[in-house]
Amino acid sequence: MRARLTHHLNRSLTCCLLFIGPVIPMSAAPAREGNSQTNASITAVAAPPVTAGRNQYVLGAGDEISLNVVDMPEVSAKQLRIGPNGDVDLPLIGSINASGLTIEQLKSSLASKLAKYITDPEISINLVENQSRTVSVLGEVNSPGVRELSGPRNLVQIISLSGGVKTDAGPRVIITREADRGSLPVIGLAHTQTATFSTVTLSLDDLLASKTPSDNFLMEPGDVVSIPKEQVVYVIGDVHRSGGFPLSSHETISLLQALSLAEGLGPDAATGRAKILRPTPGSNTPKEIPIDVKAIISGKSPDLPMYANDILFIPNSGAKSGTRRAAEAVLQVATGVAIFR
Repeated sequence: MRARLTHHLNRSLTCCLLFIGPVIPMSAAPAREGNSQTNASITAVAAPPVTAGRNQYVLGAGDEISLNVVDMPEVSAKQLRIGPNGDVDLPLIGSINASGLTIEQLKSSLASKLAKYITDPEISINLVENQSRTVSVLGEVNSPGVRELSGPRNLVQIISLSGGVKTDAGPRVIITREADRGSLPVIGLAHTQTATFSTVTLSLDDLLASKTPSDNFLMEPGDVVSIPKEQVVYVIGDVHRSGGFPLSSHETISLLQALSLAEGLGPDAATGRAKILRPTPGSNTPKEIPIDVKAIISGKSPDLPMYANDILFIPNSGAKSGTRRAAEAVLQVATGVAIFR
């Protein structure tokens, strides 16, 4: 206590000596041309600025801080971890809430607690590790994982920090936010809101092309960004190239486009008995949609959309196949006779 009293006495004495030092009259002080600032305002401008990140950073559960209080080593701690409930425990003070406060706000809260032990406590707090300000990026990006929000970051920046999207990324980006962080700032888009989370689905192409700048909103700690893999449609049966074909960045593809990707109909295709097999949610049996491909090709019927995981089945015409095989046999016999002769 004696050392602390001596410290404060020396500091007060120094201030007094500075105060009673030589005083320069205002008239004698040379004024700068065009500068009407007072000495006090000049001092304020010359003071080292506090960085915006330090002022804006909001502490949260999992963050690690270092604390130092001048002349109070019993309170000072090298490292303190903010608990899951948002509190930190300190000697003399006990449990104090830190979650949701900036570093400056936490300093003010500690100063009021320590006021009964020391006058004008000098407190310094530094952020050692920030575990609460992270965003998770999942799915079809080149470097999925957890990204730290070292400052304000928007959605596109977070995707860029994750290495950008893969070539087989689907057309959607899904963002999920914890309800206590507020609703997602989307305009004109339906989003799912529950007591725990808020979820919205955006067009990845529109986002990357900046068609709706408001969709490129700032990320909040705890946000989850997911980019699913692209979906495919399937074309099987009597076509030149059966298989699955990606939708790329589209939600749907037309039946004629799917046939084009399959390189067209086979020679024995039964175009009047084709069908689309569409998955039914909650059922193992797909829905069968009969179609007349010939009518669609001729323009007599409208083209149909195909959705993710749809299967276009083009059956083989047995009659056509038999006729064609008979014609081939006749042609082979005739060719053989001609060669023999």
